[in-house]
Amino acid sequence: MNKVTIVGTGPAGLTAAIYAARAQLQPVVYAGLQHGGQLTTTTEVENFPGFAHGIMGPQLMTDMTAQAERFGTKIVYDMVTKTDLSKPPFKLWVGKDIVETQTLIIATGATAKTLNLPGESTLMGRGLSTCATCDGFFYRGRKVAVTGGGDSAMEEAMYLANLATEVYLIHRREQFRASPIMVERAQKDPKIKMMIPYVIEEPVVKDEVVAGLKLRHRDTGAIEEIEVDGLFMAIGHTPNSEVFKPWIETDEQGYVRVREFTKTNVEGVFAAGDISDPNFRQAITAAGMGCQAAIQAQRYLEHLEASH
Repeated sequence: MNKVTIVGTGPAGLTAAIYAARAQLQPVVYAGLQHGGQLTTTTEVENFPGFAHGIMGPQLMTDMTAQAERFGTKIVYDMVTKTDLSKPPFKLWVGKDIVETQTLIIATGATAKTLNLPGESTLMGRGLSTCATCDGFFYRGRKVAVTGGGDSAMEEAMYLANLATEVYLIHRREQFRASPIMVERAQKDPKIKMMIPYVIEEPVVKDEVVAGLKLRHRDTGAIEEIEVDGLFMAIGHTPNSEVFKPWIETDEQGYVRVREFTKTNVEGVFAAGDISDPNFRQAITAAGMGCQAAIQAQRYLEHLEASH
């Protein structure tokens, strides 16, 4: 029987583990498919406090893992495939085993949707990105492109317009899904050039980094090449919440609904990081939520003991 089980090893899960382990709760963490979460696909992280000269994403996650383990966290490199959260103790299926736990912290994050472009996996962090607030700074004074048609694409384009010399906003339809006010703001920005309806065929690569994009006009089929140093894919995220349904309440997109910081609708189950935060999606906010979840789990366990 685990006192605290954490599913996910991004900044939220590992911070929760550090706090829970220091509270002598012997947390067990299930790492899942992508140990370290989205930060393992980024290169340099310059906005996480404490690193004057930045730190590589994978290195930050390695260091946080070592810190959690130093205080007695057990990390299991396996996936939770099924859950039963109908009543405590909660049951988790891991491989062929069934694990029981008094509290559960869900920190499974959200997976950024991408275009599956040729060479995409090797170009992540080398001109391809899914987060302007994370990587925009590296493109100061350069030309970039954003693809997407929703509010987040408009936000990313406007954010990047403050840094870049020119921003191409590429969308495959004639109309944007974004709210009219957001579209209007983006259209008024002199640095943003709308490219509709265009489909990105492939990135143009020079010296193993993105140097441009090959576009195809959806109506005419004409191929056009534009010079850019980076492409930001703002086409949404998929929250990794499937395994916790139907027990845990989620919104229409699948993000876990939380109240009072990290509490879910199931008492004793908490959610932290991108799985329950569609707004900020930053390593530092995820870490903060991980801290909150661990402290709330600790208080829940103390309350349980006091009432017995």
